Amino acid sequence: MDASPTSERAALRLRLLQARRAWADTPGFAEAQSRVHERLMGVLAQLEPSCLGVYWPLAGELAGEFNPRDAAIQAKALWGCRLALPFARRSPRDMHFVAWDGDAPSRQDDCGIPTGSGEPVVPDVVLVPCVGFTPEGFRLGYGGGYFDRFLAAHPHVTAVGLAWELGRLTPEALQAQPHDQPLVGVITEGAEGDSSA
Repeated sequence: MDASPTSERAALRLRLLQARRAWADTPGFAEAQSRVHERLMGVLAQLEPSCLGVYWPLAGELAGEFNPRDAAIQAKALWGCRLALPFARRSPRDMHFVAWDGDAPSRQDDCGIPTGSGEPVVPDVVLVPCVGFTPEGFRLGYGGGYFDRFLAAHPHVTAVGLAWELGRLTPEALQAQPHDQPLVGVITEGAEGDSSA
């Protein structure tokens, strides 16, 4: 019996997360973080968001994400944009953004992820964490579908993926599903530069 697309994605996600955790403990990780930060600031300079939606990097078994906090603080200083963090609800499954002041969050959402304590907002630019991604801008996330639901409900939002080159996948390895929402591009540390949808 062939494996289902869901089980194949789960296996791929596990493999990429394990590789990411191992790589995050190497000396090259800090340099890669700096390179993605620099590239991200270049993209944000072009977009000049009025409200920038970011994410709080995960810890533990899911550690190793790019940390966008410094870029968010810098964007707020340069362009006066508001900042926002996601708030995920388990039931009904939903995600929206709430205003964030840039300080370490003192509140958590239903999934136990740190979030802002301000009012609900809809950012015009959202930074999206990617476990894996294709050059066409499709992403492999954590399997909850929260970002896909948000982006489907807010098609005007510019969604920029943040990933590491070790997560780069072929379209054959990560086949887009009907619910997948493409990103406008994915920023990585790699020499190939950014992927664009």
